[in-house]
Amino acid sequence: MQSRNQDNKNIELSIILISFNTAQITANCIESIYNSKDIKKIALEVIVLDNASSDHSIQTIKSLQKKYSSLKLIESKENTGFSKGNNLAAKQAKGEYILFLNSDTLVLENAVYKLLTFYKTNQQKAQFIGAKLFNKNMTSQPSAGPFYSLSVVFGALFLKGDYWGLTRSSPDRTTKIDWVSGACIMTKKQYFDEVGGFDEGIFMYMEEIDLLYRARQKNYNTYFYPDAQFIHLGSASSNGKTFPILQVYNGFLYFYNKHHKGMALNILKGMLQLKALVSLAIGRITGKEYLIKTYEKAYHIASMA
Repeated sequence: MQSRNQDNKNIELSIILISFNTAQITANCIESIYNSKDIKKIALEVIVLDNASSDHSIQTIKSLQKKYSSLKLIESKENTGFSKGNNLAAKQAKGEYILFLNSDTLVLENAVYKLLTFYKTNQQKAQFIGAKLFNKNMTSQPSAGPFYSLSVVFGALFLKGDYWGLTRSSPDRTTKIDWVSGACIMTKKQYFDEVGGFDEGIFMYMEEIDLLYRARQKNYNTYFYPDAQFIHLGSASSNGKTFPILQVYNGFLYFYNKHHKGMALNILKGMLQLKALVSLAIGRITGKEYLIKTYEKAYHIASMA
């Protein structure tokens, strides 16, 4: 099968995926892009940056390149993480528009076409946009929310803010929002470059919030567009619960060190330490070893920051 988008001189949209030991998941994502409805109407390229995978990711993607000539592969010799990987791929992107898409997503119907059409129609007011994400069982996945002020952090740590929709939600109508999930963000390459790209000091988690916080400082707006829909499997390359929790701790601390120093940073550290101590106590009472090990490390991170 020939690629449906072969003219590199007139590429409109660059879709960027980061791959790390997720050969089949990444392949499924790529196939869902090329097989999505109305995709032939877009002159696109799909760029996969592989973060030194040790599985058969490289061979799988190269095999797909025989099927889709607009599929491009960048082979990193090291695991650069989410931010640096996306920045490297963005530098090679030829499209006027960029869609950063997690490799563990699947395109539903004509989501890519809808997202691009909405963006082009509304780019005077919406410089960054995200789509509606669903879990594998087609329940809505909270993927947008307010910036992490201290009150929002408190809600996330102690009040199950995500559950109540206070800190993270999935709106059913087009909404101006502070941030959208990094699993699916569309923007113009121009705006991405002007904001400075993803902060490479963040290895994983909080990258999109930092990016969109800086975008807001430049008076760029972020919108959530629910008519474009994707399945997001989530944590496909995170290796369990401990790593994401520790990266969230690191992300909060990095973000506050960068944007909110002084008293706010000290309060944040106190909240993170308290959360770790409470979770440690629960782990010891219930005998859950992963809680104990995870929050011992989390407490250390918050104490040493």
